[in-house]
Amino acid sequence: MIEKKIKLDNIDLIKLYGTNNNKFNKIKKLFPDLRIVSRGEDLQIKGDYSQISYFEKKLNAFINHLNKYDSLTISQIERLVETNEKDVLKSSNHIILHSYNGKIIKAKTMNQRKMVSAINKNDMIFAIGPAGTGKTYTAVALAIKSLKEKKVKKIILTRPAVESGENLGYLPGDLKQKLDPYMQPLYDALFDMLPTEKLNDYIDNGIIQIAPLAFMRGRTLDNAFVILDEGQNTTEHQMKMFLTRMGIGSKFIINGDTTQIDLPKKQQSGLIHAKEKLMNIKEISFIQLDNKDIIRHKLITEIIKAYKNE
Repeated sequence: MIEKKIKLDNIDLIKLYGTNNNKFNKIKKLFPDLRIVSRGEDLQIKGDYSQISYFEKKLNAFINHLNKYDSLTISQIERLVETNEKDVLKSSNHIILHSYNGKIIKAKTMNQRKMVSAINKNDMIFAIGPAGTGKTYTAVALAIKSLKEKKVKKIILTRPAVESGENLGYLPGDLKQKLDPYMQPLYDALFDMLPTEKLNDYIDNGIIQIAPLAFMRGRTLDNAFVILDEGQNTTEHQMKMFLTRMGIGSKFIINGDTTQIDLPKKQQSGLIHAKEKLMNIKEISFIQLDNKDIIRHKLITEIIKAYKNE
């Protein structure tokens, strides 16, 4: 058993420790074998040498994250303690692109960073996780980045037109007007990253295509960044059809939430089936996002936990 003092110079302790020390108390709980006491700018730690060494490594990770992002949430603290993967912590993996209005779009959580790292290595990735984890937003940002860097010639965004307790046929308007509500999350992400005039120009010229999954049949998608959203609502045959559209020079991201399947009860999700079939293919990455990646309102995490415990 040894004791060590760590001095925290030039660090905003309120941001590091949190309001009423809520983040500091969480850190102490994550290291139950250590006695950690804060005295002003000093941290006094007592415990096993290896445990103290590990704590110092993770404390540096907390501080580095805070310096880079001016943010350190309890979820991020938990994630930084859990991970041992150095490649996803490289600063080059964090910023995806700069939006037209000056907004910096980053991968904000560890698993979002894994998405960035994975799509740089592989041509196909599956991002699976609950609502609010940034699957669609991160995927669209990666697509726009590839288009701007001229790595692809077009972006194709698609999702199955499966009703979530509603009947598509009763919606007013023509086919496009009926389908647009299903595509709205994709439009929302695009409008956040591209000026309206530019986006409309891309759509008019077919550089960005937004279409229901059924419209993918028979196509070969070359030199394209293709995103399938709501993949949990594909059937096995639809998923196979989509995956086999992949052409030369293309990147595919398949997003989905296996807890929100709107298919008939007897119909297996194509996303679950694809994961079972393709998991062992080294050139395909599977990223599992979870509650710690939720970046919407903090209540979303509690809501998901409550439904999970039914």
